[in-house]
Amino acid sequence: MDRRDRTSSAAEETETEGVIAVIDQEPDYRFTLANERTFLAWVRTALALLAAGVAAGELIGDTGEFHHEVLAVACVVVATVLSLGAFYRWRRVQMAMRRDDPLPPAAIVQVTVGGLCAIALACLVIVIA
Repeated sequence: MDRRDRTSSAAEETETEGVIAVIDQEPDYRFTLANERTFLAWVRTALALLAAGVAAGELIGDTGEFHHEVLAVACVVVATVLSLGAFYRWRRVQMAMRRDDPLPPAAIVQVTVGGLCAIALACLVIVIA
């Protein structure tokens, strides 16, 4: 028994002249709300990075040293990419749920980890210098 047989909100498929059309159906509201909470968690992380970038640029960036500005720009860039990725991920998951397709892979996790590692290295350079 596949997943389409087990769920009441599965997408219906109709076949007309050899063409299969997938009809979107509203997923269970609990899954939609969980997807929204996940989106908001990603946005909250992006806002924290944005605040860190502003703090690095305005509070400790007045020392005249270039590496504080690099840290600030890195935080803002990662925050921007993360917020855009969060929206893209939310939309893809929502469409997959509506069509009863498998959930898409989460590339946003790799972006977050890579960005945070780059920021951590920038912080290490600032502390050592």
